[in-house]
Amino acid sequence: MSNKVWVVIPAAGVGSRMQSDRPKQYLPLGGKTVLEHTLACFTGHPAVAGIVVVVSTSDPYWPELPVAGVSAHLAMGGKERADSVLNGLDYLRNKLRVAAETNVLVHDAARPCLSRHDLNKLLAAGAEEGAGAILAVPVRDTMKRAGMASPPQISHTENRDGLWHALTPQMARLGVLRKALADALQQGVTVTDEASALEYAGLNPLLVEGDARNIKITRPADLALAEFFLAAQS
Repeated sequence: MSNKVWVVIPAAGVGSRMQSDRPKQYLPLGGKTVLEHTLACFTGHPAVAGIVVVVSTSDPYWPELPVAGVSAHLAMGGKERADSVLNGLDYLRNKLRVAAETNVLVHDAARPCLSRHDLNKLLAAGAEEGAGAILAVPVRDTMKRAGMASPPQISHTENRDGLWHALTPQMARLGVLRKALADALQQGVTVTDEASALEYAGLNPLLVEGDARNIKITRPADLALAEFFLAAQS
């Protein structure tokens, strides 16, 4: 098995909660777009063989990026995130002839604050994990379960022991992850991340504790926080 990994970045979402005129991955952040910062997390890393960015078929923004067509391959997105990731994996397998046993990392386009330390930590821990591995953070806050009422009311407090916040990148072997995603989608199983597809396949991916600053930009206030974290990293 090659020591090099490939990166798949699904970037076909519209980011409706950002209340913006464009998808969140193309919003400005510290003089660049969010997606440019995300790509920079992987470019130049000695273990990364290449990057596949999966965009919407009607995406007008990708061709305008300085990195477009230079540091990344391009695949077309699907209806949901899982479909887009599967398309990216198929691009690796069918277009680039990447071997099934090669490790791939799937990373959110709107997570621009991944540190090199966390990336190295995941690569080291998950390199030989046939079940896959993900970055995650143990839950520290008290977790409340809401009932069915509107507005929502507390039903009960969840036991947070053993609960983790899933982050990305999430790492698995190309062939294993592709089959897990395809099977889950065919069976109509809800797949919210790559690990959930691997779980459906009967696997138990490794949890690698990461940094909580690896935030996913979903709301307008997250941009200022991401900019602060990026400035601190630099």
